[in-house]
Amino acid sequence: MILERKIPIGYILGKIKIDLLVVVVFSTATSLLSSYLQDLNIPVTIGAFLGTAIALILSFKLSQSYDRWWEARKIWGAIVNDSRTFVLQLKHFSKNPESALISRMAYRQMSWCYALGANLRGLKINTEEDPFLEELERQLLKDRIHIPLALLDNHSADLNTLHREDQLNDFQQVQIDSTLLRLCASMGKAERIKNTSFPKTYRLTLHLFIYIFLVMLSFSLTELTGFIEIPLLVFISVPFFLLEKIALNIQDPFENRPTDTAMTSIARTIERNIRELLKEEDIPEPLKPEKFYMQ
Repeated sequence: MILERKIPIGYILGKIKIDLLVVVVFSTATSLLSSYLQDLNIPVTIGAFLGTAIALILSFKLSQSYDRWWEARKIWGAIVNDSRTFVLQLKHFSKNPESALISRMAYRQMSWCYALGANLRGLKINTEEDPFLEELERQLLKDRIHIPLALLDNHSADLNTLHREDQLNDFQQVQIDSTLLRLCASMGKAERIKNTSFPKTYRLTLHLFIYIFLVMLSFSLTELTGFIEIPLLVFISVPFFLLEKIALNIQDPFENRPTDTAMTSIARTIERNIRELLKEEDIPEPLKPEKFYMQ
């Protein structure tokens, strides 16, 4: 997640450097050949109309992309709330809140948050080195494909054990089970965003029309003296390409990029909260930002 601090200009322009280079090439060619292209002089008003239309389409795409990013953030906000609720229910519903089983489930919830974030980013989850799980559970998870789902399955099994041992009554089991269902639903919502992308043709068509607009504008600016049309065209193209790249990046909030939802940071917050609920003294510090963004 991009933070409100100084963003390196290299990061910003690095996203569009190839596009800017292409603009420099064809605007230079247009300027050099301007004496041969007098019959192709296009009124500036035509380019202005096309530019306005592209700006409207860009704003729509940016709005849709932000909606996806914001939905992802709301999903992880719900995960924070339900993770806290889950441990609170285990502590205060159980007849033996200090039992090893309650502690195991609380630690497993920490593991689940980190595992879900890694799974959404397409990263390998090494359960054999997971510090939150017991050795037996690590080995049992080694061959599982969907680790977060397997952890929820283990939660459900332990919840049934608590009910069977009469540590929870029927109503309490249903309440905690409802919390697990919400966690599973949040996982499914996040996976829906991960696995559903904008149509590629939409992005390519928009990109093509930006270039058509800039080419038409370059012909409209051939009457300018000297090579002033080149920096002018580059300057005009920057906001179009930047907005396009911003929309492209934030529409996929689980791609392990600076614009991602800060899942690792949120998981650390959940870990800190759960350890505090368990009355532990060794609570880790919040994650530090990586330059201008939070993972």
